Amino acid sequence: MSTQVLLVECADRRGLVHAITGLLLQQGVNVVGNQEFVDRGSARFFMRTEFDGAVVAAQLEAEVRAALPASAHVRLSNLIPKRIVVLASKEHHCLGDILIRHAFGELNAQVLAVLGNHPILQPLVAKFDLPFHFVGHDALTREAHEAEMLKIIERLQPDYLVLAKYMRVLTPEFVRRFPARIVNIHHSFLPAFVGARPYQQAFDRGVKVIGATAHFVTEKLDEGPIIVQQVIPVDHTHTAHNLTQAGRDVEQMVLARALRLVFEDRVFLCGNRTVIFD
Repeated sequence: MSTQVLLVECADRRGLVHAITGLLLQQGVNVVGNQEFVDRGSARFFMRTEFDGAVVAAQLEAEVRAALPASAHVRLSNLIPKRIVVLASKEHHCLGDILIRHAFGELNAQVLAVLGNHPILQPLVAKFDLPFHFVGHDALTREAHEAEMLKIIERLQPDYLVLAKYMRVLTPEFVRRFPARIVNIHHSFLPAFVGARPYQQAFDRGVKVIGATAHFVTEKLDEGPIIVQQVIPVDHTHTAHNLTQAGRDVEQMVLARALRLVFEDRVFLCGNRTVIFD
């Protein structure tokens, strides 16, 4: 019997958990997991409920919505793999990790294709028998380059885009096409060490901790809602090369965890923050 997930967001009031679980009881299903949270600042209620049993999705959603405050967001998910397109540039580590996890069914996702603004990663993608589309940006404006990418992306109709160290800034117009549907990974030195060679800059400053941040992409560069962050300690024995390798390792781990959370419908948006039911 497959597990389904009921996702609810609405204004907070007394009795919401009772109302929702009561409707599930009437449907004859078995609740196997439940998590809820109230954001007191915004007075918003969030709930993720896993259950076993057959239901008519549209009917259940309508009944739950009717029992909640006005403008409630209600969605039933059967956790089918999300359709994703990965954007990459020259660095292989995050893309390679995604491809391996995808090959072994660890992502709850179907990689439809990889788009690269450089051709260097095409042989890597070919090893996994997945399509690679080289969309070069030389002599193109940013808008013209994105238009070429959109021709491919719109044909594939992905649920999410994943920026696996994609090193071009997306225009606001592009980002607006995919609200809360683009996941990015970057080192957590920002804004301390911006620009080229951040790990060399960190080495020169003698940093004692490095990390990575995965977040949803918004029109404000690297300021979207954070999904996962992680840090690891370093010390004076680490060379710039050691820092770079350690940074790549933590970027892989952070992006993989963020994608698992997103693709398993465990992430809610609360303004520019996230509510995560792990």
